Amino acid sequence: MPQLLIPEAVRTLLTEVPSWKLIGDRIERVVGFDGFPQAIEFVNRLAALAEERNHHPDIDIRWNKVRLVLSTHSAGGLTEKDFTLARKINQLVQ
Repeated sequence: MPQLLIPEAVRTLLTEVPSWKLIGDRIERVVGFDGFPQAIEFVNRLAALAEERNHHPDIDIRWNKVRLVLSTHSAGGLTEKDFTLARKINQLVQ
């Protein structure tokens, strides 16, 4: 099981994932798109990436905005897995 990160590690890792915000025991990001089809296309690419890594974000789609929430539920908070996936998601957004 992944180990929970200590608060100092979380603060350091947040500097490596621009646009993600710490909210409680999770990190969140909202990504905007030109429209619904582009948002769904992004989510489909993200789904493949998440499945590959066996680590899945919570996803909320609102027309042209996708809200992503990462936390390692089995560990009860943030682990390195969350920040690794956040970095990969940032690459998908570019």
